[in-house]
Amino acid sequence: MVEMTETSSILHNATARSLVVLDEIGRGTSTFDGLSIAWAVAEHLHDKVGARTLFATHYHELVDLAREKPRVKNLTVAVKEWQGRVVFLRKLVAGGASRSYGIEVARLAGLPAEVVSRARQILANLERQELDEAGQPALTRAKKTREAPAQLGLFRAKEEPAPYAPLLEELRSLELERTTPLEALNFLASLQSRLK
Repeated sequence: MVEMTETSSILHNATARSLVVLDEIGRGTSTFDGLSIAWAVAEHLHDKVGARTLFATHYHELVDLAREKPRVKNLTVAVKEWQGRVVFLRKLVAGGASRSYGIEVARLAGLPAEVVSRARQILANLERQELDEAGQPALTRAKKTREAPAQLGLFRAKEEPAPYAPLLEELRSLELERTTPLEALNFLASLQSRLK
């Protein structure tokens, strides 16, 4: 509500001589509601108010406003993908973002590796538009089926002790090709301290 109250105040009080700075208008609601509000606010500022406006958003669809509105210019932060990683170059360039980097930002912010990995899995399902039995986006993990071996080996592997299972799963989910040496060292130090 606070965000909408502030936006309302801006729309009612801004003039052509104002500098308006908006960040993520519509983030507190559903995607379509948020996009609709952000789009209408941008149009109003452009068409009715005429104020210079900096409008930060994650709604890629708003890039299309530049085709419809003569004074709208899109800028994005330059990004380089290098060795399987995203590097933000801290430079504004003309155009819109080619894709979203939210999961990469989550990784850089230090979210646990298993959360980042799971987010990538969910995103891949959503991008493939995989649906479950109810016709909803397939967000759950695929059910793993484990076939029983035809014959047990003479030297059967020792079962994983239950207390270490979460740590082992976290270790298995680590994407080594996407991990810097420092991140790997920090990860190992974290595991080691949890084992003590």
